[in-house]
Amino acid sequence: MVERSAEPTVLWVEGGLAGERRLFAELASVRPTEDRVERCADLDGALARLARGGFDAVVLAWPGDAEGGAAAVRRLRHEHPQLTVLGLMFPGAPVLGRDLLAAGADDCLIAAEVDARMLSAALRHACERRRLAVELASSEARLALVRRGSNDGLWHWDLATGRVHLSLRWKQIVGCGGDEIGDRLVDWLDWVVDDDRGFVREALSSHVAQGDGVLALEHRMRHRDGGERWVLLRGALSRDPSGRAACMAGSLTDLSARKRAEQQSLHDALHDPLTGLPNRALFLDRLTLALSAARGAPEAAVALLFLDVDRLQAINDSLGHACGDRLLVEVAARLRRVVRPSDTVARLGGDEFALLATGLRDVAAAVHLAEKVQQEIALPFFEKGEEIQVEASLGIALPGSAETSAEGLLRDADLAMVRAKAGGRGRIEVYDHERHAAAVELLRMERELRRAVAMGDFVMHYQPIVSLDSGAIVGFEALTRWRHPERGLVAPAQFIAVAEETGLIVPLGWRVLEWACAQAEEWQRRFPADPPYFMSVNVSGKLFTQESAVAQVLRILEVSRLAPESLRLEVTESVALDHGEPVMARLRALQTLGVQLSIDDFGTGYSSLSYLQRFRYDSLKIDRSFVRDLEVQDSRVIVETILALASHLGIGVVAEGVETGEQLARLRTLGCPLAQGYWFARPLDVPDAEALLATQAVW
Repeated sequence: MVERSAEPTVLWVEGGLAGERRLFAELASVRPTEDRVERCADLDGALARLARGGFDAVVLAWPGDAEGGAAAVRRLRHEHPQLTVLGLMFPGAPVLGRDLLAAGADDCLIAAEVDARMLSAALRHACERRRLAVELASSEARLALVRRGSNDGLWHWDLATGRVHLSLRWKQIVGCGGDEIGDRLVDWLDWVVDDDRGFVREALSSHVAQGDGVLALEHRMRHRDGGERWVLLRGALSRDPSGRAACMAGSLTDLSARKRAEQQSLHDALHDPLTGLPNRALFLDRLTLALSAARGAPEAAVALLFLDVDRLQAINDSLGHACGDRLLVEVAARLRRVVRPSDTVARLGGDEFALLATGLRDVAAAVHLAEKVQQEIALPFFEKGEEIQVEASLGIALPGSAETSAEGLLRDADLAMVRAKAGGRGRIEVYDHERHAAAVELLRMERELRRAVAMGDFVMHYQPIVSLDSGAIVGFEALTRWRHPERGLVAPAQFIAVAEETGLIVPLGWRVLEWACAQAEEWQRRFPADPPYFMSVNVSGKLFTQESAVAQVLRILEVSRLAPESLRLEVTESVALDHGEPVMARLRALQTLGVQLSIDDFGTGYSSLSYLQRFRYDSLKIDRSFVRDLEVQDSRVIVETILALASHLGIGVVAEGVETGEQLARLRTLGCPLAQGYWFARPLDVPDAEALLATQAVW
């Protein structure tokens, strides 16, 4: 339909009658311009003209028969459904008005009873009715399309009759078909879950009584499958002219998928993705609630266990992270088996877990629970048929006062665990509030050490290694000292454990190796000897967990121009146990390239002889504890055995910790080739070491 003006544009289909021509002429005369009315001689011509557009109405004014007139109307209505069709009946014409109206005409007039102005008014009214009918049909079609395409259920509540109409989709949301829910409000509310029914009924009643705008509330509906569905109920009120509430209508949206997604998102935000246990945030929240409940209620006393899985890094390095992850999942399952349903187990990150237990009134009960945890963790873990034994270090903390916070208690348990781990694997330590200052000092040392490593605040000292046959210096052991701004030079025993625990031992270890190799090459040039002096450097196994470790050592040797044979790397017996086969493989690769490998503190480890069988070392160091007690028969026998075994295997030996002439004499009698200790010289700075080198011997 074209845009309407004050008068509809008309196409006149003429019949050739005198009365019809008169009426057409009169109609044309009352129009502003002649082109507001056009005429065609027959229906075919009219259809051809209508195809070009520009008309609002057709006046059908020819004297055809009744069947032909109705057929003409139907054809016009089919091809131009938005067009207004008005029939004119003339004397002698067999076309009846009812036939035209039944065929789809908008109106029928008797030509003899109307003039041009009446006809013009009838056309306007007919066009307006047609426009409204077309718009209504279009709106209904759109509404039907919305209903079909919408995922919402629609409802209508007639307040006068009390009847409720629920769409099929509404019923499908609760799992019902078209005729399974009645048409009363009570039938609707019966599907609302019991806990929500009261406030839904109240919300509807309140909106009917005084509500304006749109009602919107979320609640739960029963489902036919026995479950529940979250829905969003929306509705608006309609009032009659007097202002009384007439009806209410709206929609019902299924929110179940969104609610599940929200719940899953909330769960993911508060739980560890690997084990499914609560994470740190949720654990602290529950710990806060438990501490609050425990104030003034002894039966709700709180104990916190902080657990660290020992040697997880070694398992990851040797068997892969997938194996390590499976181990953590198994640890989580075992912890769940130990605790009560009211307790909380959480994974805080990495290999750290926390256990919140209530109702444990004293330290003894908490220690008993920790022992049960250790027993459960110590059960064998099997990976592809191979048995893996793990242990756990545990720290225990109980609130020291009613003001203890969740963060503070967790910190206390963590510090206790750190002390347990520092004392050896598989230990339990209870937090001692009097030792808090020492723990704070430990954390302060870590911060200071981190800065010192970054700034290079270290100095090297060197202790000579001496031939017991000649007294000549054959090499040095490199020892680092921390140059602390307040405490002066700090010995390694006071900071190496912290460096190992924090991983700072890796950057520090590489720097020490660089400094020691450069110093060895300089001394070889300035103080020639045959063979050249070697440099012995104690290294952590953590340096060789890096894939680039071999290349890093070779780069240091190349930069310093030190021959590989002049570098002796000292490692402890526990390196293989702690770090696994990949580390040992890298050490073997360096040995193949000429670097010497030595076991430090031999005889104090887990299984010294088995390590000598598994790995071909170049030398070993007899621990100072055996040298100190050489006058004791057991120690003397151990040293004799070590020397005999080393001689048989072709392994060099260095006795460390020689402090008296008697010890020196005893070692020479036993045939020990090399030694070091205070009897020869303390660790020396570079000038003092060079002064000693100038003599080339210590006696």
